[in-house]
Amino acid sequence: MGIALLNPSYALYLFLRYNYPMYIITHRRIVAAQKAHPQCASALDQWYRLCKKAKWHNFAELRTLFPSTDKVGDVFVFDIGGNKLRLIAAIHFNTGRVFIRAVLTHKEYDQGDWK
Repeated sequence: MGIALLNPSYALYLFLRYNYPMYIITHRRIVAAQKAHPQCASALDQWYRLCKKAKWHNFAELRTLFPSTDKVGDVFVFDIGGNKLRLIAAIHFNTGRVFIRAVLTHKEYDQGDWK
């Protein structure tokens, strides 16, 4: 029996799918939140840097890095800066994309307008 070779484009797809870090869309919302909430600027930067390097394939792997993350419907809610801010993101584990939907204060989050 010989070894079955993969189509080169499919092999590249598999490599990128399982070995490429997450891609954050859009960093602009992080920067805006840092300007609006300077007391949490370093926490937002740390979240961004950690997510960029992560290689999550499912929610369980995400929770190993951010244990306080909750799944609310189709989005994930991260506590940032000692629960001062809530970052809401849609994460597509199959494509390695993190779509930042909003960065809210605890009060704005509790109002529920983001849902």
